[in-house]
Amino acid sequence: MSYGAPALFINGTTRTDTRGGADVINPATGDVIGRVPFAAAAELDEAIGAAANAFPAWAKMPAYDRGVILRKAAGLVRERVNDIARILTLEQGKVLAEARGEVLASAEVFEWYAEEGRRNYGRLVPARAGGIRQMVVSEPVGPAVAFTPWNFPAITPARKIGGALAAGCTLVLKAAEETPGTAFELVRAFADAGLPAGVLNLVFGVPSEVSAHLIASPQIRKVSFTGSVAVGKGLVRLCAENLQRTTMELGGHAPVIVCGDFDPEIAGKVAAGGKYRNAGQVCVAPSRFFVHESIFEKFTERFVAYAKGLKVGDGLTEGITMGPLANDRRLQAMDKFVADAEKRGGKVRAGGKRIGNRGFFFEPTVVTDLPDDALLMTSEPFGPVAPIVPFKDLDEVIARANSLSVGLAGYAFTKSTAAAEKLAANLRVGMLGINTLAIANPETPFGGVKESGNGSEGGVEGLQAYLEAKLVAQMG
Repeated sequence: MSYGAPALFINGTTRTDTRGGADVINPATGDVIGRVPFAAAAELDEAIGAAANAFPAWAKMPAYDRGVILRKAAGLVRERVNDIARILTLEQGKVLAEARGEVLASAEVFEWYAEEGRRNYGRLVPARAGGIRQMVVSEPVGPAVAFTPWNFPAITPARKIGGALAAGCTLVLKAAEETPGTAFELVRAFADAGLPAGVLNLVFGVPSEVSAHLIASPQIRKVSFTGSVAVGKGLVRLCAENLQRTTMELGGHAPVIVCGDFDPEIAGKVAAGGKYRNAGQVCVAPSRFFVHESIFEKFTERFVAYAKGLKVGDGLTEGITMGPLANDRRLQAMDKFVADAEKRGGKVRAGGKRIGNRGFFFEPTVVTDLPDDALLMTSEPFGPVAPIVPFKDLDEVIARANSLSVGLAGYAFTKSTAAAEKLAANLRVGMLGINTLAIANPETPFGGVKESGNGSEGGVEGLQAYLEAKLVAQMG
């Protein structure tokens, strides 16, 4: 299957003839593989209007019937997994096996929300006097907009689409311009599954212009965003004008604490595998490695061996285990992180350089001997560069891990029940994996604390994000 032609999808119809657009680049080659159309202001207004007009009927549709459509869409995504995964790899770069897994996970998200939407229970509250019935019911908040990034172009839109549609909300999705084809294929699956026109709309454009235009509409009652802290803060300010509800899944810099009682060989392999997934372009990637001094060298040696054993190249090529970065901006960022590390006395134990001059490839990199105020320790690299530093005391390292303003994910490895309990109680993150990196499932909440955002996707929390409570007190 060729890359195809991504399009806008507004009120049940595809649109390609718009005011302009942008080239879609294959990050493995740097070649132009397609073009994404940009929505004009009138088309953005049409998408808002379509979502608003479709909302009353979709909100009143029984949750069971909404679930039928979600399941049909999921089934189509599963049938088309190989084609969609190839599109994803072409435009985003991750290896094909990772792309295929992401697409299948997206289908699972739709299936889970199809069922969870049927469990949108209310409750009865005992009244203070006879003859009064007090009911709390949940209702969809209204038309919503969602903004999704390029690093996970299937699963991130899926979480927002699934939660919104299962709750009875309609949605305008502004997906990433770098990876439009994957989002278009998801939306096409819903159209083919019989989703009514206007319930799900897809637009692209200059991000700041599109977000400002969509959020300015008082018809939009909910905004969900996944991206950087800086952009998220800006969107929250825009949402204040119309008091729209928000879900913000923002940046992180996940600490990994490896206690001295844990096998450094196992921890090193597992941690490195998580770090270099999607070339490190994962918001919940293990990102700052604090290793007890008693096992520091053994852990680091295993981590370095894993990094050096990765085969970097085009994600469509068999045997490749790490693809390119998404764009040239990420390459420049990696150079900046490595240069700062070396300036601060850091030792590059593996990698540290760009690979070749075609595509956006960077070596899997490991840096040690860093102070805690080095750039790699204070700013999320969002790429294949891993800082590893030692620690002596658990309380001390928990304080170091909590020292940043973000708190999305965190990880720890220990055999001690007491240490695990202390870590669980004191690490300030929205998601914590102890002896596991598996923290993102359809049935569990996905979100952060502090400047990593507010609200959650996934789990019952992801459904409730698109619902509001109404009290009905009735006498007689």
